[in-house]
Formats: sequence, structure tokens, C-alpha cells
Amino acid sequence: MSTTSSSSSHDGGDGGDFAGPSHARQRFNTAVWPEPFLEALATQVAIDAALSFGRLAAAQAIFNLFQVCRTWRRASQSDLLWQTLTRRIWNRHHLLHPSWHQEYIYRHRTATNFRNRRYNHTTLNFPPNDNNNNNEALSCRRIALSDYHLAAGFSDGSVRLFHLPTSLHVSTFHPHQRNHFGQYSRAVSGIFFTDTRLVFSSFDGDIHVASIHVPGALRRAHLGDVVTDGVLLDFTGSNRWWIGLYAGVPNRAFHIRNSNTEELVFIGGTLTDPDAVLGWHLLVDLSEHVGRIRITSDDLAVGFTRSRVLVFNLRNQMILGEEEFMRPVNVGTTDAYNKALMFVNSRGVANVRQVEGLEEICRFMARGGSLGCINGGYSFISTNGGVRVWELVHGEYLYTLRERIWDVTAMIADERYVAACTSDNTIHLWDFGAR
Repeated sequence: MSTTSSSSSHDGGDGGDFAGPSHARQRFNTAVWPEPFLEALATQVAIDAALSFGRLAAAQAIFNLFQVCRTWRRASQSDLLWQTLTRRIWNRHHLLHPSWHQEYIYRHRTATNFRNRRYNHTTLNFPPNDNNNNNEALSCRRIALSDYHLAAGFSDGSVRLFHLPTSLHVSTFHPHQRNHFGQYSRAVSGIFFTDTRLVFSSFDGDIHVASIHVPGALRRAHLGDVVTDGVLLDFTGSNRWWIGLYAGVPNRAFHIRNSNTEELVFIGGTLTDPDAVLGWHLLVDLSEHVGRIRITSDDLAVGFTRSRVLVFNLRNQMILGEEEFMRPVNVGTTDAYNKALMFVNSRGVANVRQVEGLEEICRFMARGGSLGCINGGYSFISTNGGVRVWELVHGEYLYTLRERIWDVTAMIADERYVAACTSDNTIHLWDFGAR
């Protein structure tokens, strides 16, 4: 992998000295500008540039601002400013580097790597499942990413945990056994990380919680009831909420839990009522995606089916946006991340919308896509043995990842990695992290 070389203009003023201020600029600075004002101005300039031209444009915008004079440049030394910018531009809320300025530079350079197809590719190997006598039938159904780990959930209900810096398999978690309601009732239907825990669900509604730092430590947080609630199509969460999307029983589409107490706080919704039969069919056939649920920033949830998208507030369940699609969408290509969502309809038209208000950002052609995902700036869609990449501001096609892969069964992206499980039971990992 070739390392990214960003100019000082992309590092928010982390390069050499600025050119001396002109006489006009000196006169402009005769008044004393309070530092909080300059920080607020720089933040707004960066946000406006990111919204108009993409997140990579923010660095150049604030670089230009800091050239006004030396007093304004001193504002660039505020770590509080870089903390605000990192949170607002990159949606990053905790440090992996010594300062927020360095964190911002890292995020910018990594996003540049996504733009320019600079990455390391590796495959993750894992031991066969001793509890499964038919390993050829084992299929990866869900993937989750954190800063240091990847988790893959399989059709037999098992979850394998990997350490990303070393690419090593760390642990395998097996759910507590009970009577099956169908061949794939134990298949993993959702998986996510919180600060110290790995949480995953199965189609029969069971929810398990594992400790990331204690190998094999696993407990069942909730015993599912398929007859009462239906099939748990998809499941996700955050440090505040868990939410499951169900199908098969009317008026019970969404189940919301408090992530701290694990108590149920809401049941309701009709999003999946038209797909009841498809939901039940998942217990015996995993070939179709019926529904998808995502949590974005600001405690918003986005639910997809082939015919509708729904956005609502998790705190009060107030619906903020709803739309019935003119043409059916491939649920496997739906995703939501931060403030954007994506879906691809039956004609291969990919549509990127704002989460709040569902206003269109861009659209592009993505014919033949089977599965898709997005991060804060890019879209990744598997098609014809490869993964194609678009940017999300104007819908510009960028490139196809160099590796040829088998049919994708699960896929995810964050601000550093893209991961995909394929039908040959290979986990592919593309690392775009700046070096």
C-alpha cells in the first residue's frame, strides 16, 4: 500500500509557515477578534464546505481562513477547535491519536485514500465450527466493525471475533441451545459493538451479549418468542439503544430497548406488515433480504423494506420521514450512516438521501448490485465478482476494488475499513487507514 501524502493545505495548517499577511489584511485585523468567535467561524466555514463539496474540502476551506493574519492562524492551535471539527466533519467522538489535530489529519488522509483507491487487502482465516458437521453449509450472514475488532455472524448462530491490527481470530461465541423453530431460526440476524460488548441476535428473537475482553464470556439477554413477535429480520444498536426489526405479526415491527438496562421501552409499527410471509420464510431460506434497520447520528433510526423507508426518533418514536418507493428496492443494497441513507431500486438506480427529511443528495446507476453499504463519504456495491465505489456528494463513480471475489453474503464499511463475507466462506478486509 502506498502511503498518502497530503499537502499542508489538507492538514488544516499543519504544514510550513503561512505567507505573511498583506497590508490590507493587517488593517482588517486592527480590532481584536475573540478566540471563541474565530473558532465558531472556522467551524461554520468547514461545515459549509463539507456540505457543498464533500468532507475533503473542509481542510482547504479552514486553511484559507487561517491565512487572513497571524492572529487568526493562532486559532488553529486550539485543540478544542479540532475536537469540534473532528466531531462535526468526521463524526468521530473519541481519540485514537495524541491530539484532536492529529486525529483530524488522520481522518482526512484516510478519506483521501478512499478517494484514490489506496488500501491494504487481507483475508481473515478462522477455524471450522466443531459443532457443525456440515461446514460447507456454513454461511456468514452479518458483519460488524469497531476500531480494533471485526465480528462475523453465521447461519448456525455462531459469531467469530477477530482482532483487526493482527488479523487474528480471537474467539468464537456459540448461542445457548434451545428448540428450533426452523432450519435457520438460529442464524445470526444482527450484530454490533458497544464500548466493551458484542451484542448479536438470531431470527428466532434471541439476543446474546458477549464480552470483548473475556474470551467465551456469553449470556442470553433476551429469550425470543417467534409466535408472539414474529421473525427478527435485523438488529442493531448503540451505547443508548437496541432496536430490532420484526416481521410476521401485525403492529409489532419495531422493538426498542434501553441498552443500559436492556429493558423493552417500545413495541409497535407497521413497516413490515406487508412482508409477513417473506419474514416467516427466512426460517427455512436465507436467499432473500426482507428488512433492514440502522441507527444513525442524533438517535435516529432508519428502517427499510422493499417498498418503504421510515425514519423516526428513538427517544420519542416520532416519525421524521416516510416514503413509499415507486419501484421495489433490493433490501440488500439499503444502508444508512451518519446523516445519509442509500437504496437501489429494481432498475439499478441508486438513490442517496439525507436521513432527516429524505431530501435527495445524488443518484447514480448501479445495475447488478446484490449487496451494498456506505460510510460517511462513499458507497460500496458488490456486483459481478467485484466491489464498485462511488462518492456520495455528486454520485461520481470512482473505481472497482482490485480483488475479484465470490458472491457476497454480508458487507459493511466504516471510516477506515470495508469488509465483505463471500460464499466461499472468506472474509475480505480492505484497510484504507492512513500510514
